[in-house]
Amino acid sequence: MGARGGRGAARTGPAGSMGRRWGRGLRGALGSRRPQRWLRARRPPLSRLCSGPCWGAAGPGRSPTCRARSGAGLGRAVGQPPPAAGLSPSLARGRGQAPRLCLAVLLAALPTMAASEVVSAALQDSWGDFWLFRFFLNAAGYASIMVPGFLLIQYFKKKNYLETGRGICFPVIRSCVFGSEAKSAHPDDVSLAARNETMESSTAQQILKLLFCAAGLQASYLTWGVLQERVMTRTYGATETDPGEKFKDSQFLVFMNRILAFTVAGLYCALTKQPRHGAPMYKYSFASLSNILSSWCQYEALKYISFPTQVLAKASKVIPVMLMGKLVSRKSYEYWEYLTAVLISVGVSMFLLSSAPTKHLSTVTTFSGVVLLAGYIVFDSFTSNWQDALFTYKMSPVQMMFGVNVFSCLFTMGSLLEQGALLESARFMARHSEFAVHAVLLSICSAFGQLFIFYTINQFGAAVFTIIMTLRQAFAILLSCLIYGHAITVVGGLGVAVVFMALFLRVYARSRMKKRSKKLPAGEVPVQV
Repeated sequence: MGARGGRGAARTGPAGSMGRRWGRGLRGALGSRRPQRWLRARRPPLSRLCSGPCWGAAGPGRSPTCRARSGAGLGRAVGQPPPAAGLSPSLARGRGQAPRLCLAVLLAALPTMAASEVVSAALQDSWGDFWLFRFFLNAAGYASIMVPGFLLIQYFKKKNYLETGRGICFPVIRSCVFGSEAKSAHPDDVSLAARNETMESSTAQQILKLLFCAAGLQASYLTWGVLQERVMTRTYGATETDPGEKFKDSQFLVFMNRILAFTVAGLYCALTKQPRHGAPMYKYSFASLSNILSSWCQYEALKYISFPTQVLAKASKVIPVMLMGKLVSRKSYEYWEYLTAVLISVGVSMFLLSSAPTKHLSTVTTFSGVVLLAGYIVFDSFTSNWQDALFTYKMSPVQMMFGVNVFSCLFTMGSLLEQGALLESARFMARHSEFAVHAVLLSICSAFGQLFIFYTINQFGAAVFTIIMTLRQAFAILLSCLIYGHAITVVGGLGVAVVFMALFLRVYARSRMKKRSKKLPAGEVPVQV
């Protein structure tokens, strides 16, 4: 070995010496052919092998002498530079084994890394399905539109744009920020005049109109309730081998409802005579935002509670409406209103405490449903009181419907586009044509139900409308139990009876109070569903 090394050095000089060392390192890493042939002929016992870690690093069967002859090149991987001068042979071997050790650790960690990716994806999906996460995500989308709009409104007001503004954009900015008319002292003049005209018509015509209004309200909202429960609680595309998939984005359903209601209200305002609009357009945005959030909570709550529970909770919203009326509008209430509110609370409590749900056994799930219902009631109460305040301007209910839905379409579309959920929901509709039909019918029932609400209040007043809608809630509970198999206990049935008894008592007491005071009933503002 030394003679050959000397001749090589003499023949090639320093470059030959470097090449010889790299060649030895290559043979040390891969193992020479001679020991492998010897190993195939006769495998020595472990006691005759070298004491060091020869297998894999210096080639099988290498002895300490063999390692000494191979020099510092043993144990290095292909392409590794020679160890630095002054390193001990054991340290050099450790450096040579490091790449192989890292490769082995990497290969062993691949299954764990893949599993962690699956877990992280599942965790991401679970967070994406968590209602509180989606609520804040939607709220962030609405804030990205409302905050710049608020800053623009403050800018135009501080600049006194109403006096200094000019140009083609001036009418639009004036209508959106300042409005065009002062508040009306009697916001119900238009509806009361129309109602006085209807009283002069014949009794047969009045009965036919009442039947038409009742049938339209019942058909619209009973169909809407059945479809709402179907969309939010059942799967689409289920087969014998595939369980199907559920639609999860409640905001898309709100968007579809609002865009159709916006279209219907716009056509109605264009085809019929309406009072001159005077309210600043931006004031509709507050009612629109609370209306979107209340509708989203209503859809989302069906994932955690049954439809009858939701209907009773909506029937009990008179309590937070009264509280909001005290806070927002500074209203005062009679003793019978507080009595009926207490009766409604007792009836709802009887129903909730007696029902033993079979689908939603988790305490977290039940708590989520209660929180979503509370959110729906709070947002809905704010919407109705804010609309009451807006009616101090001279406007019709259809104009209110149009103004609220303009901002509702803007908010929901902006949030859906920011999240990328609009295309995802459209792809879901393309995969499941049945869902597309249900979503369109849901929007049609909601939009035309609003028109029936306005027409009924305009023709017969809020008391008749309340009776019709109370009956609708009772029919909706019965229909849901028959179609979807919800079980109600005896105590729960008594709670339902107490709730509706309190609602009818409320209507009766209000009508008696109005007759006694000789005042015409003030129109109540219906809330979009």
